[in-house]
Amino acid sequence: MITAPERTPLARAFFDRPVLEIAPDLLGRVLVRTTGDGPIDLRITEVEAYDGPNDPGSHAYRGRTDRNAVMFGPPGHTYVYFTYGMWHCLNLVCGPVGTPSGVLLRAGMITAGADLARAHRPTSRKDSDLAQGPARLATALSVDRDLDGADACSAGGGPFRILTGTPPDPAAIRSGPRTGVGGEGAAHPWRYWIDGDPTVSPYRAHAPRKRR
Repeated sequence: MITAPERTPLARAFFDRPVLEIAPDLLGRVLVRTTGDGPIDLRITEVEAYDGPNDPGSHAYRGRTDRNAVMFGPPGHTYVYFTYGMWHCLNLVCGPVGTPSGVLLRAGMITAGADLARAHRPTSRKDSDLAQGPARLATALSVDRDLDGADACSAGGGPFRILTGTPPDPAAIRSGPRTGVGGEGAAHPWRYWIDGDPTVSPYRAHAPRKRR
């Protein structure tokens, strides 16, 4: 069987690079999430880079914990965390072992398996917002902490695969500050998105807590 170029799995070496190279290069790639009910394909349209010990906004900035341990392992695995007591977020681990960097998948277009994604997100009003934002993306793909550490580069039948997809024209890639990141990392232009894509999430600056 001949594999179409856009359906070719990305090699682990793709993720064994500096995170600021990988993040914009993930735009247009296809994440395949295999569930018990069938596969869901998502074309990645928005991401954020987190550079471990060099980045105050990263979960790994202060070192290894039980929560972030997978970030210190091999590249090409998933890092899933739970936030605000309600939502999961999906990241891809980057860089060599011991270098805890990663890319948060912020938004994407469901290109196959939309019926399954709709069942996971029945409140969605239109298909373009099924995965518009990191919490929606994880919900649409039925991602939770049980998938933390899954190998997205495995040749076997795991829950994730990353395919080459169709990267956008470089002129269509935009960058800017990450959503909701404050402090020293607030100004880092490490959020990347495809200009004009309807699935990209609205930007929200960090809102400092009021003193009581």
